[in-house]
Amino acid sequence: LDKGVCGAAARTATSQRVEDVHAFPGHIACDADSRSELVVPVLDEGKVIAVIDLDSPSPARFDLDDQSGVEALAALLASRLG
Repeated sequence: LDKGVCGAAARTATSQRVEDVHAFPGHIACDADSRSELVVPVLDEGKVIAVIDLDSPSPARFDLDDQSGVEALAALLASRLG
């Protein structure tokens, strides 16, 4: 949990929207073409039970609307999994 964007989302239980993954300390490249990333934790009673990880080859691909939509999806998943 101490590395990468997914680790940061899981460690802090907060969404991580990264415009340039190459500028993110400790970024773990799962795809060489990835340039931006959105990671949203799925929470059950405040505990992280999963993360939703989206990558894009475009810099700054994800905006607040994307983040809000994925956060709503995460809440729906949590209600079904928890």
